Amino acid sequence: MSARPDRTPLPRSFFDRPVLTVAPDLLGRTLVRRTTDGPLELRITEVEAYEGESDPGSHAYRGRTARNDSMFGPPGHAYVYFIYGMWFSLNLVCGPPGHASGVLLRAGEVTVGADLAAKRRVSARSPRELAKGPARLATALDVDRSLDGTDLCAGPDSPLSLLTGTPTSVDLVSSGPRTGVGGAGATHPYRFWITHDPTVSPYRAHAPRRRST
Repeated sequence: MSARPDRTPLPRSFFDRPVLTVAPDLLGRTLVRRTTDGPLELRITEVEAYEGESDPGSHAYRGRTARNDSMFGPPGHAYVYFIYGMWFSLNLVCGPPGHASGVLLRAGEVTVGADLAAKRRVSARSPRELAKGPARLATALDVDRSLDGTDLCAGPDSPLSLLTGTPTSVDLVSSGPRTGVGGAGATHPYRFWITHDPTVSPYRAHAPRRRST
């Protein structure tokens, strides 16, 4: 019988490390989302790392803006952005204050509150699809820009927190190029996932968006 996931909250020092160290270490951890309808919990199965000003694929590559301000720290906070005028994505800020690095949560297994998640993800064909992809994950967990800057280390009253969970063994972690990232950052092997986990989203190479004429 496997041990139950550890309910100990992760300290800020967990996030105050290089993003490429934090990213694979997030796999198997438990993300807690507290809503007015009840709590949801997610076992993290897929992530992507972004190194900030040194990373062409990062929102912070060209510097600090009102949109990416939360990405500059302090560590242990949420960075939530709106994309394509349709979807939200949830990132966890890493590294020292002033250095814009973060980890995008790409996929996970909803372990608590699946009924609540299903009400928001009515197109999901099975429980494994509830949070299979960053937009689906944010939708399932009721994440929007109101959570941008949330302190995950603020205790049980915070709408978001991260528990120790069940860390994934190194030999079960796969890595490869980030999904949908183009240009100079396209080949960075900064995507990490739990090998063969059914909730991990499929890889898709970057496809330039066509502009209407």
